[in-house]
Amino acid sequence: MEHIQECLGRIARYTADVTMEQLAADDMRYYAVVKNIEIIGEAANMLTADFRDAHPETPWKMISGMRNYIVHEYFQIDNDVVRDVLCNDLPQLDKQIAKYLAETDWESWSKQ
Repeated sequence: MEHIQECLGRIARYTADVTMEQLAADDMRYYAVVKNIEIIGEAANMLTADFRDAHPETPWKMISGMRNYIVHEYFQIDNDVVRDVLCNDLPQLDKQIAKYLAETDWESWSKQ
């Protein structure tokens, strides 16, 4: 969860005050954002199935699927997909992750 939160913070910093057109034109910044989206997917995939099942409001399969899309289609990542993730998915995920980190008794989850 902390890895996901860290990536969300990095993405927010990398995209602050930047239009999608500016982001797409800046290869280094663009691929830093894409890499962090990939890490979010990998970190989500590493969560236990019990934890993911207990939090169905988060689209874990879609998050992992985005990671797979980035890894396997890296040479043709669609800017519209990235824009959609940035504008629509990550703000909600950020709220959910903050809530999970604040409310979850991680010690009990680690014993399962």
